[in-house]
Amino acid sequence: MASIMTNSAALTALQSLNATQKSLDTTQSRISTGYRVSQASDNAAYWSIATTMRSDNQAMSTVSDSLGLGASKVDTAYTGMNSAITTINAIQQKLTASYGQTDAAKEKTQVEIAALQTQLKGYADAATFSGTNMLSVNSGTATTAADVKVVSAFNRTSSGAVSISTIDVNVESIKLYEAGASATTKGILDAARLGSDGSITATASAPAAGAAVAATDTYSVASLKIYDSATSKGFSDAQISQMMTVVDAALKDMTTAATKLGSAKSSIDLQKTFTQSLMDSIDRGVGQLVDADMNKESTRLQALQVQQQLGVQALSIANGSSQSILSLFRG
Repeated sequence: MASIMTNSAALTALQSLNATQKSLDTTQSRISTGYRVSQASDNAAYWSIATTMRSDNQAMSTVSDSLGLGASKVDTAYTGMNSAITTINAIQQKLTASYGQTDAAKEKTQVEIAALQTQLKGYADAATFSGTNMLSVNSGTATTAADVKVVSAFNRTSSGAVSISTIDVNVESIKLYEAGASATTKGILDAARLGSDGSITATASAPAAGAAVAATDTYSVASLKIYDSATSKGFSDAQISQMMTVVDAALKDMTTAATKLGSAKSSIDLQKTFTQSLMDSIDRGVGQLVDADMNKESTRLQALQVQQQLGVQALSIANGSSQSILSLFRG
């Protein structure tokens, strides 16, 4: 039936052209943005997952920065500790050389030892990075030094709960000096140590120069001396032997502390590498969910452009059919 009121062919052609145009708009949007899912209306589930994982990646980027900062703090402390160990060895050499010396010679050697002790304190005080010093500590009213915490991971459980993991550096076991008045334990170098075995004790008992040695005699590496200028008298060889025991015990503790710092640095470096790999993995996973396949979209674009041209041609033909009705009324 030929009708001038309803052109079924034109309506069909128009619907087809509209559908083609909608698909063409979608394809052009994917090509321009590079995303197959760029908003929630494209695919609500994929968009939600991608948005959450991008947020997690941003948090892990901050974790990576924190790990870098933590590595610098630990590396600074290790550098200071390593320099202090070298200086401790020099003090040990001076003590060994002073064994059997006259008081006059001990007085000169004491000047060198005092200079080395000042150098030790300088190394510890200078080992500061971003306001953190693990070697020269002031715990204030606390009885122990607070741990240094390095943020190492951002975690999200299957239920969506988030948490933070840290790599903790036990400052109490590596500190060289403690200025806190309430601290129950001083640092490795300023703690009172028994001359008998070098162990740290809470009760200090400083012997007088030249006095007979006792089991309760204590020395501190930070303040020990082989010559007392107040009495103009040198310490005995037996006392110097005790000092050597104390210095050797402190050296062992410092070596252990350096090992702990090295282990913490290694853990931080490994975690930083893992975090970066995890971020790359998440980026790839999100890309598989929402990124557009440009090869596929390019092919689709060309096909849709041809369909659009054909749709316009079909609509033109359908609209032209109404003109043929006029021929029925011509004489």
